[in-house]
Amino acid sequence: MRELLLEFFSWSWFLPETFQSYEWEKPMLLNLLWIIPVLILIRKFVKALKNPVLELSLPKRIAKGNPWTYLRLIPTVFFLLAISLIVIALARPQRSNERVEQFTEGIDILLVMDISESMDLQDFSPNRLEAAKNTAIDFINGRFGDRIGMVIFAGEAYSLSPLTNDYELLTDLISEISFDMIEAKGTAIGSALAAGTNRLKESEIPSKVMILLSDGESNAGNVDPLFAAQLATAFDIKIYTIAVGKDGMVPYGTDFFGRPQMVESYLDETTLREIARIGGGEFYRASDDNSLKQIFERIDTLEKAEILENRYKETTDYYRIYLFWAILFFLVWLSLKSSFLNNFLLD
Repeated sequence: MRELLLEFFSWSWFLPETFQSYEWEKPMLLNLLWIIPVLILIRKFVKALKNPVLELSLPKRIAKGNPWTYLRLIPTVFFLLAISLIVIALARPQRSNERVEQFTEGIDILLVMDISESMDLQDFSPNRLEAAKNTAIDFINGRFGDRIGMVIFAGEAYSLSPLTNDYELLTDLISEISFDMIEAKGTAIGSALAAGTNRLKESEIPSKVMILLSDGESNAGNVDPLFAAQLATAFDIKIYTIAVGKDGMVPYGTDFFGRPQMVESYLDETTLREIARIGGGEFYRASDDNSLKQIFERIDTLEKAEILENRYKETTDYYRIYLFWAILFFLVWLSLKSSFLNNFLLD
């Protein structure tokens, strides 16, 4: 009770910074603060016209410099304060505290990366595999709220990481990918898609995505790539395919004299396009490091989780405080009105 009284009788309610901190529900009413003095002056003028005042000759020592003559203004001051505070209370001073909660359902994303020997070709810097690894790490670090997993493949497929939100662990695993992790030679795209589908099929998240990155034609494994794509589609998995590298002669190592050696590269773009079509995704062709980065940025834009917001606005009214002071000043005016100090609107 004591704390409540101290709060009501605090002069801080009348400081300029306090009024500046308010939001006003009916700010137009504040214009009455300028109108009130005008109305009072008009009333005083009209009343003076109706009741002429008899002028008396007083000694100069009484008429000038006597502070007691100003006491007649006290009731008027209290009345004006009461009316002003009523106007402030009617304008409803408030403070709002808005709280925002964000949440997202996220997306399950599986990266399916080719680590066959052809990924060691050097039309990317330093080679296709290292460029793909670096771009995949940048992609992962740019995601929020998604579970991401990893499948690598050459002549057979291997699940490197299950779906996880631990991006630091996942990027560490990707950094350690090397050509000797899978002994079987070749490019088993069908087996890789089947392994990825096996990882994603149990997911209850509505959005499931596979990103297949390869530089060669499927020539290993016992699962047909197009059948594997149809199987993934049956589990509502969208597939993006990225063809890495150039057709024709590309650099690979150096000869005895340190000159770059050229080898022929062949890319089965048709199969990758068909996989993307069946999987409801898109096909991309990456011919250098920059284009590969742009492709991942494009996929990052297309597969964004929807972020939902809940907003809570808590509003506190302060009109009661000013109404309390208005009533208090009005009662003071009533008590002074009939006293010797009364000279309200009349000289």
